[in-house]
Amino acid sequence: MSEAKTMDRRGMLKMLAVAGLGSLAGPVVAGPGAGAMVPGKGWVKASGESCQGDGTPLQFIPKTAPDGNPLENELEKYPVCPYCGMNRTKWNHSRHLVQYDDDLVDGTCSIHCLAISLSLNLDRGPKAIYAPDFSSAEKIKPLVKVDEATYLVGSKLKGTMTANSKMAFASEAAAKAAQAEQGGKLASFDEALEAVYLDMAKDTMMIRKRRAEMVKKMQKMKMKKSS
Repeated sequence: MSEAKTMDRRGMLKMLAVAGLGSLAGPVVAGPGAGAMVPGKGWVKASGESCQGDGTPLQFIPKTAPDGNPLENELEKYPVCPYCGMNRTKWNHSRHLVQYDDDLVDGTCSIHCLAISLSLNLDRGPKAIYAPDFSSAEKIKPLVKVDEATYLVGSKLKGTMTANSKMAFASEAAAKAAQAEQGGKLASFDEALEAVYLDMAKDTMMIRKRRAEMVKKMQKMKMKKSS
């Protein structure tokens, strides 16, 4: 990913976060003498002691070790989306993967959860971001760099973690062929990502509602078994 694109994307993410579109974790509240964010050191207490991930967004950094070759055995290394718990092999047709500039990697189930990762890692530049080629006939859709992909937004294709579908294609021709059958509009990755943030509020409410209904259903089943 080019340095210019990285800087532009990082700036866009920070503006979205300030506007309240990119954060699901809530504001960071620091008490008196709590400390401050120091470039290159992370969150540092007033005492000077570094505390990586103590009450700051840094606690949401990818938990895996740095990975210089994230595409090798990708689904084995990153089997589950860290933000929603969905199986990435099952949802391989919509999965995304980001490798940050410090080689920390986040493998997500969708561009929706990728957007959460990018929001929570504002001070990490994405070195590379990958999306699956939805048009591929392979059982596991191969990953392509998002800057080389064409997205189809708002089509009749079923979205993952969203009511407004956003699927990636390795070629514009393949995306246009899908558009002819399924509708929607063609978009770049940055345009699709912007759509994700604009959809985030509605999608989050939808996901919460569905999960609450699932919990109630499971509780009812448990009660029936115990009665």
